[in-house]
Amino acid sequence: MSHSKTSYVCLPCRVSYKQPYDRDRPQRVCPRCAEPLIHVGSAFAAPRRRDTAAWRTLSVLLHAGVRFHMGCSCGPGYRPRTLREVRERMTYAERTGEPIATALARPDCP
Repeated sequence: MSHSKTSYVCLPCRVSYKQPYDRDRPQRVCPRCAEPLIHVGSAFAAPRRRDTAAWRTLSVLLHAGVRFHMGCSCGPGYRPRTLREVRERMTYAERTGEPIATALARPDCP
């Protein structure tokens, strides 16, 4: 039985790669720039390479610790798609003291 594949992202190159997950080899390197790849999870869908706003949003999410792993049956859950949604949730996190990763994964922001 083959192992399922998961996604790895290189933010400087704006590319993603689907590769089998291997616990013995947790660190992967980008074949284009030799920078370390970020393991983002199996439920990740990469934005188009020219969509700089989407890649900036993705960069904020990944640096905050938000990943795209499959949940029980509903996928990874909500993830902001625009910088405006990211700013709203980061402002909410500052106001309430909620961790940024939790606020970014929140579907609604009161």
